[in-house]
Amino acid sequence: MSSDGAVPGSVRPGGRTARVRESVLRVAGDLLAERGFTAMDLGEVAIRAEVGKTTVYRRWRSPAGLVADLLTEMAETSLPHANTGSLRGDLVANARLVARTLADERQGPLFKALIAAAISDPETAAALHRFYDVRLTEWTPCVAAAIERGELGPRTDARALLSAVSAPLYYRFLTSGDAIDDAVAVTAAEAAATAAEAGLFRR
Repeated sequence: MSSDGAVPGSVRPGGRTARVRESVLRVAGDLLAERGFTAMDLGEVAIRAEVGKTTVYRRWRSPAGLVADLLTEMAETSLPHANTGSLRGDLVANARLVARTLADERQGPLFKALIAAAISDPETAAALHRFYDVRLTEWTPCVAAAIERGELGPRTDARALLSAVSAPLYYRFLTSGDAIDDAVAVTAAEAAATAAEAGLFRR
């Protein structure tokens, strides 16, 4: 953290500074996906991004600071929530987005590296928690809309419901290694929707 409480690199810049940030974060993501967090080296990031080492060290200060900013950027640029007009449609859209991300040849290894880093590095863990908090908050209106339509009870816990959609997908991704295909995504969404409609996620 800087003296004003900001995460290193998290203040959104403009102009050349924005281009530097974009280049550095792209390279950082590539290196994470290729080698993992423990092999992250700020000097190599600077070289591959064609940015001065001093700039990288001054702005991000450590691999954890760089990863924190990468997660901030990922949260800010993630796709907005769906608006299909039904709870099940929205949850299926959410599950498909998660499934595509985890199955992607770059994004999948990147998320594995981030999750692995978060286990041992508190700064990365905090950044990862912020990332998922942003994503859950972004999709919460889908649950609020379902409550307004009468599809769900008024005390349905949106975060618990949305987490239930993703949980089976992350289990396959991190634990069992089973395939994550469209059928699996739809099943996860349908199961969560059925449980929610039965009132299992009410506070």
